[in-house]
Amino acid sequence: MSTIEKFNSHVMHTYGRLPIVLDKGSASNATDENGMEYIDFGSGIGTNSLGYCDEKWADAVCAQVRTIQHTSNYFYTKVQADYAERLCTVTGYESVFFCNSGAEANECAIKIARKYSSDKYGEGRGTIITLTNSFHGRTITTLSATGQDVFHKYFFPFTPGFIHTPANDTAALEKAVAEDKSVCAVMVEFIQGEGGVNRLDPDFARDVQRICEANDLVFIADEVQTGMGRTGTMLASEQYGVKPDVTTLAKGIAGGIPMGACLARGKCSDVLTAGTHGSTFGGNPIACAGAAAVLDRLTSDGFLEEVQQKGYYFSQKLLDMKGVSGITGMGLMIGVIPEKADPHDVLEKAAKKGLLILTAKEKIRLLPPLTISREQIDKGLKILSDILSEV
Repeated sequence: MSTIEKFNSHVMHTYGRLPIVLDKGSASNATDENGMEYIDFGSGIGTNSLGYCDEKWADAVCAQVRTIQHTSNYFYTKVQADYAERLCTVTGYESVFFCNSGAEANECAIKIARKYSSDKYGEGRGTIITLTNSFHGRTITTLSATGQDVFHKYFFPFTPGFIHTPANDTAALEKAVAEDKSVCAVMVEFIQGEGGVNRLDPDFARDVQRICEANDLVFIADEVQTGMGRTGTMLASEQYGVKPDVTTLAKGIAGGIPMGACLARGKCSDVLTAGTHGSTFGGNPIACAGAAAVLDRLTSDGFLEEVQQKGYYFSQKLLDMKGVSGITGMGLMIGVIPEKADPHDVLEKAAKKGLLILTAKEKIRLLPPLTISREQIDKGLKILSDILSEV
């Protein structure tokens, strides 16, 4: 029985998988079990932030595996304490809750917002506004928070307490806050990744912060995909000139090890108390060791500036490419608008030619490792150009 047959016999069919069995990887290259090599412009949906098996990252993880791999959160570990201090310092937050995924980080943010409001105002003020076309996770509650009707099927009843207003529509947001006195928070993505790699307007982001401050609402930023250097700064919020009360992280935070984080500051920093939240694996020593290695690289001299430069390099190459009508995104989070080609067809053709890409609605989505070389960028874009020029 082949690997794919064995897999499909026992693993639930919750993903539309390509018929590729990845076996190993190095830097921005992956190799399948038949020896075919691929340039990876997806990096595990933005998770392998340092590429495959970065040497310093692997050394840090292996050293931790041989020291202590896990302990209950009834105890302390130095690796978690050290990483928490560094993460809060570089992001400008006061406290952090560690978990295992973006959905879990967003669940934590939702609980912080509702508990903050409950502690101060009592019951009946727990509604959270999210944006139309947003995506916040696949748990029942984060699906409820997601502003896309396509996700609101099958799993009824969904968690109540969420309303959705259009992105970049300040008037609609102000109207919702004024008319619904149960609102306690506003939750946004600065770039809607799954929604099509769509950027928020900077003025709207500032309006969100202004409205939240004026009404004592919790401003939540879902930076699961945009955070940890993906856009060319540690957090995308830095490029918008705002400072949310709560920011969630995951994806590339630990370089490929499951990890999420919920950062809080000011009025939200001490909301969660003993027994109000928890996670068996949250802050796992192995994950923290991997995350510390990622943070080492992100904070090294010139690294984030290089991400910005690579993002610009990608953009110029794409805009000059036949078959591309435009691009969206920021840094190394790029949406490509094809003139004629179907993004899903392009994805399948690219894989056959040795390039791994992603899609987001009607766009080709690129989330390459932050460490990708210009040589690999050029090789991958040549494959993409050849496919698009055929249409």
